[in-house]
Amino acid sequence: MRLLSFVLALLLALPAAAQTKWPERPVKLVVGFTAGSATDVTARIFAQKFTEAWGQSVIVENVSGNSGAIGVDKVAKAAPDGYTLMWSGNAAITVLPALQPLPFDPIKDFDPISTSLMMPSVFAVNNDFPVKTLAELIAYAKANPGKLSYGSPGVGTPQHVAGELFCHLAGIKMEHIPYRGANFNDTLGGQVPVAIQNAGAIMPLVRDGRLRGLAVTSLKRSSDTNNLPTVAESGFPGFEATSWFALLAPAGTPKPILEKVRAESLKVLADPEMLKKFAALGLQPVGSTGEETRNAIATDIPKWGKVIKEAGITLSK
Repeated sequence: MRLLSFVLALLLALPAAAQTKWPERPVKLVVGFTAGSATDVTARIFAQKFTEAWGQSVIVENVSGNSGAIGVDKVAKAAPDGYTLMWSGNAAITVLPALQPLPFDPIKDFDPISTSLMMPSVFAVNNDFPVKTLAELIAYAKANPGKLSYGSPGVGTPQHVAGELFCHLAGIKMEHIPYRGANFNDTLGGQVPVAIQNAGAIMPLVRDGRLRGLAVTSLKRSSDTNNLPTVAESGFPGFEATSWFALLAPAGTPKPILEKVRAESLKVLADPEMLKKFAALGLQPVGSTGEETRNAIATDIPKWGKVIKEAGITLSK
């Protein structure tokens, strides 16, 4: 109820300019990952609610590749008229800048609208793999050098960074197997015994008993992730590697449009049914301002850059 009251107060404070006639035709909501990924699943929830509220179709367009950066670049170069928006995870705009030159500027090329949701990642393993804790995983890796691999949604994603940082801190090696989004087939089949994926994508399989969850990358445990122990409490104090999802528009998009999109996104975050759905997916509502999102991007770029440098992470590992 406290969150609901806070969001309603924000809505009442929004200026009347947010009542622009936009949109008068369908809107594209670009997602930088494949259908079924956590980024895609969350985007479709908001797209459906936006469609219902505005009476115009909000179409999710999957433009996958380069850990989401191809989709982000498309939006950076789109007309700033509100008809092409971005639902972005943090990887492409805060992690990749430390790994490769990008054709866009994460700060200058976008007008952030709001950070809507946050979720941790989960370390999970094949049910037949003989480990039940992170400590046992480390012991197995040390006893079987060169024999372990883990899958992530792609090179440069928070899950990839979390995996390499974990290996660096634990003093072990696991081969990184990058996929294009949420892909658990090889872990389910036992070919890639470890998966590090967004909670929203992997927790349904953990709850169904198809994979065994080992740990969560947030600083605190949560009932949304079956009260799994955190990596931090498993011998790595301060370890945190979460994903967040933000609405962005090309730089120069009219402010009334930005305000209208944010206002509607806050309504979604205030909907009790939506909050239940987000909790089931391991998601936590945020609802920040555009300026807060811009500040988070500016803060996270050097933060992840330091981690990547210290862990020796490259695009090839």
